[in-house]
Amino acid sequence: MSSGAERYKVLAAGVLCMIVTIGIARFSYTSLLPIMQAETWLDDAAGGWLAAFNYMGYMAGALLAASVSDLRTKDRLYRLYLVLAVVTTFAMAFTDNMIVWAVLRFISGLSSSGGMLIASGLILNWLIRHHYRGELGIHFAGAGVGIIFASAVVELLVYLAQSWDLQWIWFAVCALLLSIPAWLWMPQPDTRPVTVSGAKLVDQPPSQLFMAIMLVAYFCAGYGYVISATFIVDIVEGQAALKGMGQWVFMLIGLAVMPAAILWDRIARAVGYLRALMMAYGIQIIGIVLPALTDSMLGVVLSALFYGGTFIGCVSLVLTMAGRFYPTKPAKLMGKMTLAYGVAQIVAPALTGMLARENGNYDLGLFLAGGFVALGTLLIIVLIQLENKEQRQVPEAV
Repeated sequence: MSSGAERYKVLAAGVLCMIVTIGIARFSYTSLLPIMQAETWLDDAAGGWLAAFNYMGYMAGALLAASVSDLRTKDRLYRLYLVLAVVTTFAMAFTDNMIVWAVLRFISGLSSSGGMLIASGLILNWLIRHHYRGELGIHFAGAGVGIIFASAVVELLVYLAQSWDLQWIWFAVCALLLSIPAWLWMPQPDTRPVTVSGAKLVDQPPSQLFMAIMLVAYFCAGYGYVISATFIVDIVEGQAALKGMGQWVFMLIGLAVMPAAILWDRIARAVGYLRALMMAYGIQIIGIVLPALTDSMLGVVLSALFYGGTFIGCVSLVLTMAGRFYPTKPAKLMGKMTLAYGVAQIVAPALTGMLARENGNYDLGLFLAGGFVALGTLLIIVLIQLENKEQRQVPEAV
């Protein structure tokens, strides 16, 4: 196999892993939430808590990724998480017990770190070793494909009058089929401290102050991201003028996500990673708060495009930066960054669900999320000034 063909096969493994561990194990819940609420006892507050447990699992996966440096161990985790994504999705169909659901969503969240952190770290390491541009845009496009996939499957199954539990089973079948090539096409990791040409891989860590501010800024992005990711279908379905459009709006977000990470890679090449990140944060604020400002179809469409076009860009830019700082162990710093992102994702859904129950809508939760991202934008500006002062740039691609 030519090296170019092998590159596409490795990237395809990552995209399929993202569909399984993010699109199905994570985002199928967002698409199924209104259906589960209509057919089971689940209310807004309980729905928020289940989302919080999912993110607790994701944070546990981030903690594990941050604590493991050995690439072979990461490869074993990658494969384990594919299995867990399938099993936990299947098991959701066979209970309506809150405790069991919470455990399953926790383990499902753990598996999601396989796509976002473990797979991205393995792929970035492979790209750098083989002298390809160290960018993750194509890999993270898999999140958009996963969102579209989850929305399309739910639309089809609703049309076929499938109940909420049968929909979880169909998702599990899809996850099983997609995980097979994701397993087979991911190469065994190369643990040598050099590239294929013999060049030495050297870590270039940032200053402690830079990292501390970056962690807080990424926490803010996590808070902003998770509200729309968890509740957007329910938010749209709750507006009389938009009844029945929730899945289509979620699918539109997925369409915006697909090219977004690749686009932000290009923007970062032109203006630098931090300035690209500042732009993404600023646009995302608009996308988050628009549903609280208008119930028009145009407003919701713009919200979906702005939100979907930026949140995965923020993730891709930050995790690519982390991988370039530490090319010998990219998932280690990625895990630490995601811990900050994950803490916000535990707190935000539960708080927003309770606020929605008290106020009868998600408006306050959306404004709060937008405020956090605005704070993150200010912190990115501080990082730009700090980078200029230190005269230190994010390492270039190999």
